[in-house]
Amino acid sequence: MARMMNSKLDIGVLDQSPIRCDGTAAEALHESVRLAKLAEELGYTRYWVAEHHNAQALACTSPEILLGQIAARTSTIRVGSGGVMLSNYSALKVAEQFRVLDALHPGRVELGIGRAAGTNPATAKALAHPRPVNDADRFPEMVSDLLRLLHGESCEKGALAGIRSQPGPCPSKVPEVWLLGATDFSGELAARLGLPFAFADFFGNTPVSGPEVARSYRQRFQPSSYHSTPRIRVALQVLCAPSEAEARFLASSRNLNTARRFIELGDGLRSPDEAVRYPLPDKARKYVDQVASTFIDGDPRQVRDRIIEVADRYQTCEILVVTNCYDFEHRRRSYELVAEACGLRASPGPNAGVTSTAGTP
Repeated sequence: MARMMNSKLDIGVLDQSPIRCDGTAAEALHESVRLAKLAEELGYTRYWVAEHHNAQALACTSPEILLGQIAARTSTIRVGSGGVMLSNYSALKVAEQFRVLDALHPGRVELGIGRAAGTNPATAKALAHPRPVNDADRFPEMVSDLLRLLHGESCEKGALAGIRSQPGPCPSKVPEVWLLGATDFSGELAARLGLPFAFADFFGNTPVSGPEVARSYRQRFQPSSYHSTPRIRVALQVLCAPSEAEARFLASSRNLNTARRFIELGDGLRSPDEAVRYPLPDKARKYVDQVASTFIDGDPRQVRDRIIEVADRYQTCEILVVTNCYDFEHRRRSYELVAEACGLRASPGPNAGVTSTAGTP
């Protein structure tokens, strides 16, 4: 049972733009824009979009383009990347993309960056072609370069020496940079650079290690010009429906999709009617059951209590909700039910929501 409450939860959305097996990527992207507009109306504080490549059930290949479309069609909700996979690009290109976004939507843009390629090794090579794949060991250097360029500073040596990002003079406030990760590597780097850290609990394989990574990040945090205190945000896989039975039925589409590493499923998410009957080999079934057991699926009260419980374990007030299912209307309804259960309708804005026993982030 979730503990009751002395500090407010800040709840946002992390969107992977899921594609139905009988739908199109264009439909998925337009649905993301529609969902962002709804999230703003419901009182969610931010809307982040992910980056994945060569993923047969996800349309989110270009977060900077999608979040630009979302920002143009909303007015108050913060928008950001969850995240840009920095190892695929140059720090200068990413800095200038987000400087442009910030110029168009000042004060609303956040830049979440990750170390992974957001895909498999073969696709990572294709993304870099004809250049060599970026060395992941140089990721800390790339982050430091990005921070300097984003803040209008020139790098001291190497290919970026003397280069300043554009367009124009650097504004007094630039997009806030978050490091994303599901291991201690990104947490340690975020602590060393004095950056906020977002943990990907929604992957489903870190229910024990995640809170420990968060604790380690806080203990190692070194104040910087970017942040004087540590700040944690955690992304959770959530599906809410009027009943627990319906939530678990709808979640079967998402759960089956996690088995792609074991079997060929073709394009898109399968319908729940098909997913619950799909014949999985034992190894895949065991994996799906293990991962799905960490997801938050249930009725509004169950979902609210589990969100508060996880916030308590991570000792944070900042949550991102990831909801993937076959039918867009069920996805939309899930976000509506979460907003209502957590009080977002009553108090929209950055401090909206329920409260938890978690400490100040």
